[in-house]
Amino acid sequence: MKRILVSGAGGAPATNFVRSLRLMKEPVYLVGTDCNVYTLQRAETDVKLLVPRVGEADYLEIINGIITEYGVEFLHVQNDRELEFISENRDKLKAKVFLPALTTMRLCFDKYASYQAWREAGIKVPETTLLKTVGDLRVAMGKLGPKIWLRDIKGAAGNGSYPTSDFEEALSWINFKKGWGHFTAAEWLTEQSVTWRSIWNHGELIVAQGRKRVYWELSDRAPSGVTGVTGTGVTYADSNLDELAIRTILAVDKKPHGIFSVDMTYDTKGTPNPTEINVGRFFTTHLFFSQAGLNMPEIVVKLAYGEDFPKPERVLNPLPNGLVWVRGVDFCPVLTTTENVLTSEKALQIRRQD
Repeated sequence: MKRILVSGAGGAPATNFVRSLRLMKEPVYLVGTDCNVYTLQRAETDVKLLVPRVGEADYLEIINGIITEYGVEFLHVQNDRELEFISENRDKLKAKVFLPALTTMRLCFDKYASYQAWREAGIKVPETTLLKTVGDLRVAMGKLGPKIWLRDIKGAAGNGSYPTSDFEEALSWINFKKGWGHFTAAEWLTEQSVTWRSIWNHGELIVAQGRKRVYWELSDRAPSGVTGVTGTGVTYADSNLDELAIRTILAVDKKPHGIFSVDMTYDTKGTPNPTEINVGRFFTTHLFFSQAGLNMPEIVVKLAYGEDFPKPERVLNPLPNGLVWVRGVDFCPVLTTTENVLTSEKALQIRRQD
């Protein structure tokens, strides 16, 4: 039986990964870790273990201790901050991972660096300026406006994003977010977007599937209207999008390996523009494809173990158009006790003392 560690196990992205693996014909033993003692309680793994936050000195030691204790062979991460750390320390990890090259990960984690790579490759992208000074912002608003899109060059779920056509408002937002030097201003695109999720194995495209986003869940709770939580998604195939997504990926890695999920947003002329690549992990809603018959997490696990994987009928967009995935919060409430919470906290204390 495969023994797999899923980090951030109490979060929606990891839970959809777990639920996808439960759809496999063969059973798997899943070890779940989370740094939040409360969200840990709702994890659907066979074991639930509290771990330090990424950045704490003993994080890697604790993770490796769990890998050894439970005989874990493969580790999968679904949040960017933890994924970036694991990528940087993959050689120190005692379990295998299925990740793109380190240089590719670094490039894609920096949205401004990836923008520059696409522009140099001749790919249509929204004109973007790195904001280092107030003067940069003033020039950007004059050049890119009247409405611009502000966002952090790192982070997921629309981190730091804010649309505005008012200079003072933009200035206040960047000052509030302490964004000088790591925020960008970009030309405003439309609200229409599409995502293209793919798996590559040492340069070979294994499978890819497109999906349109109908709306963001809880969009009225975010200043930008972008929450990173898809409310409803629809399967969608377009050969032009396939070609663009592949060009976008090859512009950052000539021999892709791992998971590459491309976000593309349409401009006012109806042209799709890549805005970022999420590498090494799936979109939160990947259970959508798994339930529809394309279990990408299973394919990744099989590839990581060097085993034959369930080959889809087509490499590009094997699912039919028009499948709809309507969702809100992914979890049913979990009834637990303070005793369980305290038990998890005590277990971490013991691990730190070992």
